[in-house]
Amino acid sequence: MGSEAADRTGRRIRIRGLVQGVGFRPHVWRLAKDHGIAGSVRNDGEGVEIDAWAEADRLDRFLAALRSEAPPLARIDSVSFTDLSSPYPGTAFEIVKSIGGTISTGIVPDAATCPACLADIRDPDNRRYGYAFTNCTHCGPRLSIVRAIPYDRDNTSMDAFPMCEACGSEYEDPGDRRFHAQPNACPVCGPRLWFEDKTGVVDCADPLTEAARRIGQGQIAAIKGLGGFHLACDARNATAVAELRRRKRRPIKPLALMAADLTEIRTYCRVTEDEEAQLMSAAAPIVLLEVQGEPLDPSLAPGQDRLGFMLPYTPLHHDLFAAADGPLVFTSGNLSDEPQAIGNYDARTRLADIADLWLMHDREIVNRLDDSVVRVDAPGPQILRRARGFAPAPLVLPDPFRDAPPVLAMGGELKSTFCLFKDGQAILSQHLGDLEEAATHMEYRRTLELYRQMFRHDPKVIAVDCHPDYLSTQWGEALAHETGARIVPVQHHHAHLAACLADNGIPPGDDLSLGLILDGLGLGSDGTIWGGEILLGGYRGFERKGHFLPVALPGGAKAIKEPWRNLVAHLTTAFGPEYLSVVTNGQLADALRAKQLPVLDKMIASGLNAPQSSSAGRLFDAVAASLGICFDRQEFEGHAGTVLECLARPHLGSETPYPIAVEPGEQTSLSWQPLWRNLLADLASGTDIGRIAARFHLALIHGLTEAVASIGATCGVERIVLSGGVLQNRILHEGLTDQLKCKGLDVLSHRHVPANDGGLALGQAVIGALSGE
Repeated sequence: MGSEAADRTGRRIRIRGLVQGVGFRPHVWRLAKDHGIAGSVRNDGEGVEIDAWAEADRLDRFLAALRSEAPPLARIDSVSFTDLSSPYPGTAFEIVKSIGGTISTGIVPDAATCPACLADIRDPDNRRYGYAFTNCTHCGPRLSIVRAIPYDRDNTSMDAFPMCEACGSEYEDPGDRRFHAQPNACPVCGPRLWFEDKTGVVDCADPLTEAARRIGQGQIAAIKGLGGFHLACDARNATAVAELRRRKRRPIKPLALMAADLTEIRTYCRVTEDEEAQLMSAAAPIVLLEVQGEPLDPSLAPGQDRLGFMLPYTPLHHDLFAAADGPLVFTSGNLSDEPQAIGNYDARTRLADIADLWLMHDREIVNRLDDSVVRVDAPGPQILRRARGFAPAPLVLPDPFRDAPPVLAMGGELKSTFCLFKDGQAILSQHLGDLEEAATHMEYRRTLELYRQMFRHDPKVIAVDCHPDYLSTQWGEALAHETGARIVPVQHHHAHLAACLADNGIPPGDDLSLGLILDGLGLGSDGTIWGGEILLGGYRGFERKGHFLPVALPGGAKAIKEPWRNLVAHLTTAFGPEYLSVVTNGQLADALRAKQLPVLDKMIASGLNAPQSSSAGRLFDAVAASLGICFDRQEFEGHAGTVLECLARPHLGSETPYPIAVEPGEQTSLSWQPLWRNLLADLASGTDIGRIAARFHLALIHGLTEAVASIGATCGVERIVLSGGVLQNRILHEGLTDQLKCKGLDVLSHRHVPANDGGLALGQAVIGALSGE
């Protein structure tokens, strides 16, 4: 025995990445058994630590297996080891208790029900048959229930449910897929489900069956899920959908849908192979799909040519759809613009005027998580909203970021997120919403404090948007004063550029790029409002090389809500104060004359409450208004633009672009007089507005391609970065990518974070990380 022990050497192996709460320790235990390894494995603040003893060749094979194999939800970022001098401990390999330490490991996102658990709840002989909270190490709640890391049961809301003997046996058995599955439970010991209506708790045999029955009768249900409550109704019942819209105060914005399976989705939509992969993934996001097949009521997504479908992602959903008949509206449980309800009392009170019934459970939701939204474009999947299923998985950044100081990035004002940067990794929070809404601002601050505690994050730098009126900027400045951190203001569009570079793993030193950044607005470095920008630069700085011709925003914030104001401003810029003389379409002219044009004209002429802006988003609003789309008001951000895009899509292959004036100089300027002259002529001649919308989109694609290619050639730059919320327009994204590549340019789009302001904090974080150099 002594001779055998002498042949064995010891190594302490460190594995970093998403390796907690995913069955990684039992995976290591099985590999150790297979390779004849002695020692132990544990979780700690940095990830997973393994002490392993064996002959050197066995250890080498064990290390190779650790690097090449992983459980379904795990992500290995690095494997390293040091030699151990301690004595050989014997032949056993054990899983030992977690220890603390400096937090640098990640939390795995919540994951959709795995096939094995789905089989359990569908098997009448299984003790979890029909159990709404079935899970294992390959699926189930993670971020939604966690209060701290390491990710152990005591640090989650499942600590309220002591395991029964059977569940405890599974939990302690390394050979069981529920070994150390922290939310492990069954009907004997776990969370319970019940049904309420406005009279109180309803005594019924099966809450899910009763909920499905009442939804089928046209009622509206508040359903507590994984990261919050949803409001559900029969998607084929136009009366129920209209009533939900009325009560929720959401008259136009598209409603998300859930269907039992892919076959049911294909009844109503076209589903490509890549879209199927997204729907079936562990993230299980809402996927925007082309309408095709049996029609659903147009009120589900007015003016849109896509529907947002998702599949059931918890056993509760699967059980509900086993009893339901057809697809359901599954929209967030809130009044429009408020945060989603997560607590039972909150749902009873805040949703009392919306819901007819409540499907409740007693597992606490610690972290609110909206459903993520994905669309598959030709260049690749685009995350439009990053939340459940994606957050808070850290993004591993290139090696030069590893030694940068810890950074807290505060994000923007709309579609807010924040980002914790440390040790070369960026943890971007889930989507939190628009900070202009008081309850959302409170939730933003609560979630930020929780993340800082969970990840023990002590920032040395706090990066904020350079707009002083953003609430995120003001809160960042307050935290900097409190913590002593250095404050770093970051220009809005520079942050978009940097976010896309980081999203694509571009290292500092190789980051010089030409950024085409198209969005609604952001404060420029010259104090004016930007939004249609061509920037040359990288993480450490930028130059403005081109932009849309600035146009007034009459009424300031009102111009964002009321597209007709932008139309007047654009026509004034193009044709001067006599702009009405060129509007020969009677319907449009009458609509404009019905407005208080003298007041608006004075605002534009004087610049009073009419700041100049190069906004791409407001150009879309102006064109939409000229076609009668959302002329008076748009109901949500991007409303006019998305309707314009959908009108254009069928005509793209048969139309030619309007002309655009590209004026070279120290800063190339794109102006719109020729576009407007031709557009108004088409309107006057009665041209179909879909054809006009297509010509407008093609004009932007053609004009921007020529401008960017010319600037790139002059600057000697071949990499083009596409970012900003307007580039979530699929026609623009795909058209620009295709035409720029035809020019021989390398085009980068977002991959893991949104192009809109939901990705802004990542850009702020990497800029802040390098700001002291």
